[in-house]
Amino acid sequence: MSLGLDFVYLFICLSLSIHTMSDNLTPEERAIQDKIEKQKEQEEQAKLPYAWKQTLQDVDLTMTVPKGTRGRDLDIVIKKNHIKIALKGQPAIVDGELSHLVKVDESTWTLEDQKEILIHLEKINQMEWWDSVVKGAPKINTQKIQPENSQLSDLDGETRAMVEKMMFDQKQKAMNKPDSDTLKKQEMFEKFKAQHPELDFSKAKFNEE
Repeated sequence: MSLGLDFVYLFICLSLSIHTMSDNLTPEERAIQDKIEKQKEQEEQAKLPYAWKQTLQDVDLTMTVPKGTRGRDLDIVIKKNHIKIALKGQPAIVDGELSHLVKVDESTWTLEDQKEILIHLEKINQMEWWDSVVKGAPKINTQKIQPENSQLSDLDGETRAMVEKMMFDQKQKAMNKPDSDTLKKQEMFEKFKAQHPELDFSKAKFNEE
């Protein structure tokens, strides 16, 4: 085996990885587990002083305040990595470090009907889901997030492809199966073996990264 071929062979073998996590749950048991986890998540989120939703681009919060509240009664500060929402002279409703960074200039807040605060946070990294608004708050399972088709259609081709890849990888991870990168490496390895039948691959192993 030449030095060049030996190096390629070694590189491919070392870079390959597959998910080897065991999963002994039956489909029925997994469905029950998912239901329990979802119910727990919903209960935790319901206890928050705000409701929130997100797309890959932004996060929106809503919270109620006493009827008749005016803008000048509010103390709202949005920083790149921190948010504070309070009624002046009262303990803050929210005061903590954001779980991810936001674009301050594109993040806004409004007061609707003198009773509801709407907060819009524009994400800096628009290729990831948030598991919580502020650090320390109950987390959601981002692997279960399914963007609406209408949201995907709004993205440009390259971004949509990245989102679809991320969604595929999340599903694969949830099923303890190889992600797209690992599948590609496996495909490369199979092609390499087919092109070099003279080599012995019996001792080649896949290691979990």
